[in-house]
Amino acid sequence: MTQESNDRTIRVLDPATVNQIAAGEVVERPASVVKELVENAIDASAGTIRIDITSVQGGIAAIRVTDDGCGMSPADAELAFAPHATSKITKLDDLYSIHTLGFRGEALASIAAVARVTLVTKPRGSSMTAGTRVVVVGGVVNTKGATGAPEGTNVFVEELFFNTPARKKFQKSLNTELARIHGILEGLCLAYPRISFRLFYNNREQLVTERTSQLLDTITRVFGNDYARELLPVSADLPLLSISGYISRPVLSRKSHDHILVSINGRYVTSPSIIAAIREGYGPLLPRGRFPVAFLSLSLDTRLVDINVHPTKKEVRLTKEKEIGEAVRDTVFVTLHHSNLIPDGTIPSPDQSEHKPANVSSTYTVQGVAEPSAPYDIRNMGSEKIAAPVSSVTSHTLFNEPTHTGTVSTDHRLRQTESTGDVIPVTAMVPPMEVIGQVGGVYILAAAPDGELIIIDQHAAHERIFYEKVSRTLAVKHAQELLIPVVIHRTPRDAMLLRELIPALAQEGVIIEEFGSDTFLIRAVPAIMGKCEGPEIIDDLISDLLSCDLERPLSDRERIIRIIACRSAIKAGTVCTYEQSQRIVNQLRATHTPFTCPHGRPTMIRFTRAKLDEMFGRT
Repeated sequence: MTQESNDRTIRVLDPATVNQIAAGEVVERPASVVKELVENAIDASAGTIRIDITSVQGGIAAIRVTDDGCGMSPADAELAFAPHATSKITKLDDLYSIHTLGFRGEALASIAAVARVTLVTKPRGSSMTAGTRVVVVGGVVNTKGATGAPEGTNVFVEELFFNTPARKKFQKSLNTELARIHGILEGLCLAYPRISFRLFYNNREQLVTERTSQLLDTITRVFGNDYARELLPVSADLPLLSISGYISRPVLSRKSHDHILVSINGRYVTSPSIIAAIREGYGPLLPRGRFPVAFLSLSLDTRLVDINVHPTKKEVRLTKEKEIGEAVRDTVFVTLHHSNLIPDGTIPSPDQSEHKPANVSSTYTVQGVAEPSAPYDIRNMGSEKIAAPVSSVTSHTLFNEPTHTGTVSTDHRLRQTESTGDVIPVTAMVPPMEVIGQVGGVYILAAAPDGELIIIDQHAAHERIFYEKVSRTLAVKHAQELLIPVVIHRTPRDAMLLRELIPALAQEGVIIEEFGSDTFLIRAVPAIMGKCEGPEIIDDLISDLLSCDLERPLSDRERIIRIIACRSAIKAGTVCTYEQSQRIVNQLRATHTPFTCPHGRPTMIRFTRAKLDEMFGRT
């Protein structure tokens, strides 16, 4: 051996190692396998695609995808497992005119590199009496021969990640993996309503769509009638692109954008710029932090879309991103402003005011109930007229008068965070403050003894108060059974996550039982909540888990406590009386961490007398 070869540190990797590395980029988890195989079936012009998932001992053991597509010849069946073998493109220029979902020839090769794969196929319309069966284990062809088979293709994947134990070890729980599969299929079902998709888990039907030319039929199948009845059709033929699909009325909104599903040229993709454009189209029709529901299909020149930017092909790059985003935004805006946005049903209660813009009061006039002539104060009960101190009268001029209904509702929420044992400690981190007014039903103005002006975010403050109260109360596990259980229906993906969360919710006093296919009963809630005001708290919990699942820095219990506190606290836009505002301030002073809400937002900002003098040029 020469000295030169001994000094060599750079080596060419062997094909098996190269294939496993490539597989790690394409096949991250079982859902990746389903995505690649279903996309292959779509490219094969299938009319019906069936997906079977089998689990053993809390993990996915096998995946089978069966289609009635064009099938493959014996020669193509074996060649399909070779890296970068594809029927979609032949030269580099073809990348700029791709109309198929696959094109790299990586899917089968990557899956077979880390699993045992059995492929059975027969060409459609072939005169052949038998089909072809190919078995590949760890990237090596194990068996090839003829077998009886219907037209189409059947791919059976088992022992996934058998030769990459580290990848197998870091898979999520069974329900989380199943939820990911549902999420992928939801996007594909909506992108291809003319294909019938059927998902089975351990031979139990989970998701079924029928072949249809009407996208709304598929939406109803996947997301239910409650979504479908609040959707508006979108259709626009523009110079750059064509847009079709459905968007929701403002009454149907979510905490996250997980139900904004977009396809570009038939490819279900993730596009932050398109999601932002859809949200911008709603403008002030949705409050900050809320997202619409949207199912949109964009058709544009393939030369304006670069789909070869991510191993999974889910992310794309748009050549004229700004112009396309503006077109989507304007289309959404025009659709909304030419539609009847009045929701069905009755006037929302004040407890639903978190769905309103922050600058809109949560109050409304109630027929037959007189407005109070003076701000409600418990100290005034039983007395016709009580002379108020001058400071109180002055401060009351900075308060709007809430309705009687709003006053009672706010009092109820404040009583939930009060108890006879609550005493402001001598060592309180916040000094005594006297409330002097409220701005827009959002901020409380208070004066500190040393002349400081304190501006308090009433929702953030009460959320902190509620959080500490809930943390102490849930430690005792007090649950309150509902007289009438609340029925909630979820999409198959959300239902999978909710099933996994049921034990953790039960530990905190939220008792949920399954009640049919993807339907659940809420039988009890933590006693501190007083009553269950609707399924919104479960919606936000599921959305939070979906958006933070990859890192999950918080325990399920911490997530539950934070969401209960947020949903139960007094909302921005709630008009409070002087006495109610003072109670919020006093309760905040009694907390252990009064300066931020559980999510880290500040509860108050102070302006010193010196700072005020400087701002007004008095220094």
